[in-house]
Amino acid sequence: MDQKTDPRVTVCTGCEGGAALAAALGDQALTVACMNVCDQPATVSLRAPGKWAYLFGNVTPAMAAEVSAMAALYDASHDGDITDARSIPQLRHCLIGRVPA
Repeated sequence: MDQKTDPRVTVCTGCEGGAALAAALGDQALTVACMNVCDQPATVSLRAPGKWAYLFGNVTPAMAAEVSAMAALYDASHDGDITDARSIPQLRHCLIGRVPA
């Protein structure tokens, strides 16, 4: 995938479940030691230049397929604004916030 359109999925591995989630996502995820959202482990962000950024909390390793689905929606979106999240039924309820580009 072209680096300009490759969604940047970042997983916090400092909290419970983060390392397992990152392992389930494999090469798709970057990892960081702490995202400072410790009361909602594990935390995942999606961001790319010129696109909205998303932050999710309380993401479990069992949701890895939904994180991948969200990354695909994000990649397909011109500006990262995802308006139909029905394909990610659990993950959409884990959204902490989104930041405009």
